Amino acid sequence: MSVTWLATMTMAAVLVAGPLHAWAADTPSTPAAATSKDPDYTAAADAIKAQKWAAAIPLLEGVVKRDAGNADAFNLLAYATRKNGNAAGSIPIYERALALDPKHKGAHEYIGEAYLALNNLPKAKEHLARLNSICFFSCEEYRDLKKAVEQYEKSGKR
Repeated sequence: MSVTWLATMTMAAVLVAGPLHAWAADTPSTPAAATSKDPDYTAAADAIKAQKWAAAIPLLEGVVKRDAGNADAFNLLAYATRKNGNAAGSIPIYERALALDPKHKGAHEYIGEAYLALNNLPKAKEHLARLNSICFFSCEEYRDLKKAVEQYEKSGKR
């Protein structure tokens, strides 16, 4: 084995590991285990799956009161708030999730959708652009928000 070959293989390993490490940093800041252990978070997630937005809101308010650093809980609270008919009220909650985790893909997607509901296409596009820079390749959140923006534009609301 030559020194040149060994140096080349070491450099290749560093180049591959770098992007993988960067990708891992894009995951939500709150570990799934932490949120899954909170019975209110679990009950709220079940309520959201059942589209019982109003039932999920007080549960998630309790979660974020106990764990003010939980970006996932803030994101779900904002989502339930928006789906319960209060798009304007969801914006500051999404902003809190994004302050905790600026690369939270779900929060970027959903705040973009909230801005579309409020007829604020430029702000929705800001979050679409942010998702484009966060996602290594296209991600589901980017594709979903892009589709929502395109549908909004086709509706003539621009």
